[in-house]
Amino acid sequence: MGSTPVAQLVTRTTRGSDLDDIFSVVGDDFAKVDALIPRQLTSDVALVSEIGRYIVDSGGKRLRPLIVLLAARANGYEAEAHVRLATLVEFLHTATLLHDDVVDRSGRRRGRATANALWGNAASVLVGDFLYSRAFQLMVDLDNMDLMAIISDATNMIAEGEVLQLENIGNAELTETDYLEIIRCKSALLFQAAAHTAVVLSNNDPDAITCYRKFGLHFGLAYQLVDDWLDYAGDSQLMGKNVGDDLAEGKVTLPLIATIKEGSQEDATLVRNAIISRSDRHLGAVIKAVCRSGALDYTKSRAEEEADLALDCLSTQPNNIYRDALENLTTFATSRMR
Repeated sequence: MGSTPVAQLVTRTTRGSDLDDIFSVVGDDFAKVDALIPRQLTSDVALVSEIGRYIVDSGGKRLRPLIVLLAARANGYEAEAHVRLATLVEFLHTATLLHDDVVDRSGRRRGRATANALWGNAASVLVGDFLYSRAFQLMVDLDNMDLMAIISDATNMIAEGEVLQLENIGNAELTETDYLEIIRCKSALLFQAAAHTAVVLSNNDPDAITCYRKFGLHFGLAYQLVDDWLDYAGDSQLMGKNVGDDLAEGKVTLPLIATIKEGSQEDATLVRNAIISRSDRHLGAVIKAVCRSGALDYTKSRAEEEADLALDCLSTQPNNIYRDALENLTTFATSRMR
């Protein structure tokens, strides 16, 4: 089956593209995840529990555990170990966010003050470590060496991706290829691991593993590229952070790379200087340069290409309401650009 344009899928799935409808497909499973998360965040150390409760109340879309639940059910899983798997995947994601906010000196995430802004860097790092260790305790409970290998490898590569991004802060010569490798490691790998482990837990079918593993990777790349687009075309309320935060941190993303490559010499110089200086002082001018250069259109097209690849992976798998929900989740990811 060939690639189906994302725009057509969005048109055809008006109800299905709504995130609440997608979650409702595994509503009972997700209720169990929502109940397990706070239980696993309890600690005799009061500050751990306090920050843990704050993180839970902060919400977030929880797309990674959603992918675990949907992929497991799509592959015929009928037990309940996928609830623990979904929970530990969310803990790993939350731990990376806590550490990211410290590294980036972020003061706002998901529209709320970050944990490091409220409790300081030391507490945020240590609670992030607590979440990592609790995730691995849950992994041990699953008693599946294949799952442990996938998750531990992914966690190690995510850490490498974080360092690789840090290495390239302020690097105005970063190429698109190098950037895609950063976001593959830093962002897409946990989506890939979520889909991959769900199939291993369910039936360990080699064909399904290959398809869902690739789906998770392409979905993760698409989702991050949409975030890149939103950073210059979106608004702070939608993103839960300030427009231009990446620029202020010296982070090079695809819209900036494309502007340097395809924009006028004046615009390319403006963007280079903003990256090197790690400043959003000229954010308005940079956004105009990004728009003039066609970089937003290019970033959008690359996100849609990755989403189409994700949909192609699913198209080879048995059709059921859970696979349909994963397709709709993919269209939701790119619909944020509309």
